[in-house]
Amino acid sequence: MEKEKQLLILCRKLIEQSLNWGDSITWSNDDFDQLSEKIFEKTKVQLSVSTLKRIWGKVRYENFPTSATLNALAGYIDYDSWRDFRQKNLVDETQSSLNTTANNEITGISHQSRKIAIPVSMVFIILVAIGLTWLSLKKSTKPVDYTKIKFEAIKVSDNLPNSVIFNYDVTALKPDSVFIQQSWDPSRLDKVVVNGKQHTSIYYEPGFFIAKLIADGKVVKQKPLFIKTQGWKGLIEKLPIPVYLSDKEIKGNGYMGISDNTLRQKNGTPVFNDIWTKFANIREFKDIDAGNFTFETTLRNASSMEASVCRRINVVLLGTGNAIIIPLADKGCISSINLLTGDIWISGKTHDLRAFGCDFTQFQNLKCTVQNHRFKICLNNKLIMDLPQKYTLSEIAGIRFESEGAVQIKNVKLSTPGKGTYYDEF
Repeated sequence: MEKEKQLLILCRKLIEQSLNWGDSITWSNDDFDQLSEKIFEKTKVQLSVSTLKRIWGKVRYENFPTSATLNALAGYIDYDSWRDFRQKNLVDETQSSLNTTANNEITGISHQSRKIAIPVSMVFIILVAIGLTWLSLKKSTKPVDYTKIKFEAIKVSDNLPNSVIFNYDVTALKPDSVFIQQSWDPSRLDKVVVNGKQHTSIYYEPGFFIAKLIADGKVVKQKPLFIKTQGWKGLIEKLPIPVYLSDKEIKGNGYMGISDNTLRQKNGTPVFNDIWTKFANIREFKDIDAGNFTFETTLRNASSMEASVCRRINVVLLGTGNAIIIPLADKGCISSINLLTGDIWISGKTHDLRAFGCDFTQFQNLKCTVQNHRFKICLNNKLIMDLPQKYTLSEIAGIRFESEGAVQIKNVKLSTPGKGTYYDEF
C-alpha cells in the first residue's frame, strides 16, 4: 500500500505538471471543478469535485481511491490503466537497491535502515515541487480582491439562435490571457481582449449552460445561462452551425420525429451514421421535484440498418446541476453506448449494457424513476438498471432526444406525485 500511495503522489504531480496551474496548495474549488471537466472530456469518466479534493488532500479521507478512480487519473495522463501506470513507474528490484545505496551514501543513512527506494522520476518531481513551493512562499503577492472582477451575461432574445452579451472586467488581476468558455465544453472557448469590457457569443442550441471567465488558465467567475425553446424544437447537429427543422418537418402521423426522406434532403446523404438529430424542450419544470420524479416515453428508431448501422438514441433529462442520459441502440451496438446516471458515466466498453439493446421494429416503452436516492430504468416494463443516486439534477431544465436516423416519439410524460405533471402526446 505504501508503494501505491507513492504512485498516487507521482500521478498527482504529473497531472499538476500537465495543467501548469501552479502549486495545488493554492487551487480553489473552481480549479477542481475544471479538472473534473478535463478528466471527463478525455476519459469519459466523471470524477466529482469532492473525490478530487480527497485525492489532493484538501479533505481528510482514510480510504484509498477506487480502481475506477485510479484508472481515470492514469488515463488522463495517457496511460492505459492504473496497472499500466504502476508497471511503467515502479523501479525493478535491482535498480531499487542501487538507488537506495546511492541515496544512503549521500544522506549518511545506513543501508540497513533504508528498505524502500524512491524512483528517480519521483525524486526529480519532489525536488521541483519543493522549489516551486519555496519560490511561491518567497514571492510576496498582494491578495486579489475578487469582488472587483466583473462577469455578467445578457441574452438578446428568447428564440434560437440567441446572442449573448458578456460584460467582463479582469483588470484587477493583470492577466496575460483571458478567455470566455460558453459551457462545460472546452472547445467552445473564445479568446477575448485582456483589458476589454465586452464580448458577444452566439448560442445555436438550447440548454442550461455555465459560462466561465478564465484568466491565465484559472476560472475566476461563472454565470448560469438558460437558453430556452418555445415548445419542441428540432435541429440536425452540424458544426459550426446546426440545421434547424420547421414544426411541419418534425410532425409525423401520430409521432414527433423526422423521416428518412427529410434527413436525406437536409444532409445530402442516405447514410446517417454519426449524424445526430435533436428534439428539445428546454424550459423550467417548476412543479417537478428533481429528487422524486417519473419520466416515461414511447419511441423507436425507424431507419433501416443500411441507413443507420447502430440506430442509436439518447434520451436526455437536463438539470441545472447535471444530466441523465439513457442510451438505446441496436442489440449489436451496445459497446458503443454510454449511460449517465446524474452521478457517474457507465461505458458500454467496460460494462454489460445488453439490456439497452432494442428491436426497433417495435416501439419501445422507456421509464425512468428517481426516488429516495435510487435511480431506476425500465424498458418495456422490465427493470434493467437500479443504482444509488447521490446527487440530484438540482432542478430539471429540459428534455432532449438525440438520434442517429429517423426517430419517432409517440409521447412524453414527466411527473412528481402530488405536485405536477407534464404530458405531451404527438
